[in-house]
Amino acid sequence: MIAEHSDAALMAVAARLGEQCIRRGWMLTTAESCTGGWIAKVMTDVPGSSRWFERGYVTYSNAAKSELLAVEPRTLSGHGAVSAATVRAMATGALAHSHAQLAVAVSGVAGPDGGSGSRPVGTVWFAYAGPGATVAAEVQRFAGDREVVRRAAVRHALRGLLAIAEAR
Repeated sequence: MIAEHSDAALMAVAARLGEQCIRRGWMLTTAESCTGGWIAKVMTDVPGSSRWFERGYVTYSNAAKSELLAVEPRTLSGHGAVSAATVRAMATGALAHSHAQLAVAVSGVAGPDGGSGSRPVGTVWFAYAGPGATVAAEVQRFAGDREVVRRAAVRHALRGLLAIAEAR
């Protein structure tokens, strides 16, 4: 049995996601902050992923979010980097600056510091943008140290993408 947060389990979900993207003729892109490219890494660990993974953006700083994904500075200053508005803008920007049809954006507080009352350590926002200009955002709170929070965020993002790909 594979532990659900193991590298093998993450790769298995990525492989299923890839199969669905190929079946639908979709390419996928990522816009990552707190996960630092880990989602893209898991996808590119899958042999043949160049058939469905188009590109990934690691936009850790606010400047990178603005410069690479066209997130408005007023969105970042008004809502913060860890917010629904920011991840929606990140996902939309990733699609606009790529040849993909499906995007995920992730921004969160992985810890051990950086948390606040409204955004404690473990708070991670996700946005999914797909065909038809639909952009959905959600927040999750994961317990654990930095490694656990980041791995849980990667797993959640992959499962969210897979749910979209399997639903259409």
